[in-house]
Amino acid sequence: MSGPLVAGVRSAYSLAMRVAQPLLLRKLRRRGQAEPGYLEAIPERLGRYAHAAPAPEVGAVWIHAVSLGETRAADVLLRALRAREPGLRVLLTHGTATGRAEGARLLAEGDRQAWLPWDTPQAVNAFLDHFRPAVGVLMETEVWPNLVDACARRGIPLALANARLSAASLAGARRLAWLSRPAYGSLTTAWAQTDADAQRLRLAGVSAVTTLGNLKFDASPDPQALARGRDWRERLDRPVLMFASTREGEEDAWLRAAAPFAPGERWLLVPRHPQRFDEVERLLQSRGLRVSRRCQWPEQGPDDAARLADVWLGDSLGEMGLYYGLSDLALLGGSFAPLGGQNLIEAAACGCPLVMGPHTFNFAEAASLAAEAGAACRVTDLAEGIALARRLANEPSRRREMAEAGLRFASQHRGAAVRTAEAVLALRAA
Repeated sequence: MSGPLVAGVRSAYSLAMRVAQPLLLRKLRRRGQAEPGYLEAIPERLGRYAHAAPAPEVGAVWIHAVSLGETRAADVLLRALRAREPGLRVLLTHGTATGRAEGARLLAEGDRQAWLPWDTPQAVNAFLDHFRPAVGVLMETEVWPNLVDACARRGIPLALANARLSAASLAGARRLAWLSRPAYGSLTTAWAQTDADAQRLRLAGVSAVTTLGNLKFDASPDPQALARGRDWRERLDRPVLMFASTREGEEDAWLRAAAPFAPGERWLLVPRHPQRFDEVERLLQSRGLRVSRRCQWPEQGPDDAARLADVWLGDSLGEMGLYYGLSDLALLGGSFAPLGGQNLIEAAACGCPLVMGPHTFNFAEAASLAAEAGAACRVTDLAEGIALARRLANEPSRRREMAEAGLRFASQHRGAAVRTAEAVLALRAA
């Protein structure tokens, strides 16, 4: 694609982004009614920093983690970076309220946090003028045309880290090749999770791609939370079957497929997004089910009132280790509808046997490896997954084998954090 044509396409895209800003602001304020975090520092979305904290010192590493999952991967990378450079200064940016809330816990003295602005030339340039990062790291999938172009023009090295690109996403990028290919092509480098991701990233236009592995293998569950969950489970009178990180529509599908409920089973539902906790509770209650929420439990765990409930609702953030410790096995949310699946590596690292649906394209290689290792079972639909979970609930020896396989599987694939941290520091020094 010729230079003038690329410039013309980007100009049209930039105009569309500017025209869309009033609609985006209206949507942001509506969403903020359910999640107040979206109402924080709204001018930053437009690249306005009159009241923002001053930029980190020269040499800061900028990491963009759009949402919760990417921020947790950024946590793993940050730990490895700080181990190599204890005085490192970081700028952490996000796109969602859950990502920003999680990211606030990762900040050290001298670090900064902000929203990544919407992708107009004016906002992007104001962002780069204000924070002046030495190097940029985009976590997993976030590639914005004007942002990438502005970094390239300023000579700011920009990497796509823990990078993944599914076959469906590659097909979408090819349909919009007039916009996406110059953006991917302007990245300095991409560090892919798998060789398959690396090949698709090259086809999308990235010129320099290296496979460094998946950072999520290097995430260690909170040992205290995991031990606490296991202690609670030991004091229960029946197995706990979890539906982990559920997405919209999956709870209703589960209700249809799981009924009637057996007297000897207890289900724990943990929605992926916190703004849906109340919604899911109302759905369960509308079907005549008694619900006990995690926030109602005392310090010692599920009490007599919770044990009388039909369903438990995991309505807390940052406690997946506790939930996996509490559960005898888990269904993988996001994998029973074409949503790509959630993080199955976390379950394996906690020693929780896993049942996956057919849709795991966000973790395609990890899902295949987990199944080959015996840490997870693949099923064709939710009804089959529930039936298998119920059988496994009565097979403690098989669950133990799957738990041990999960721990081995998770430990065998570590190392991406060290490799990626070294690549970030080398890119900054280049």
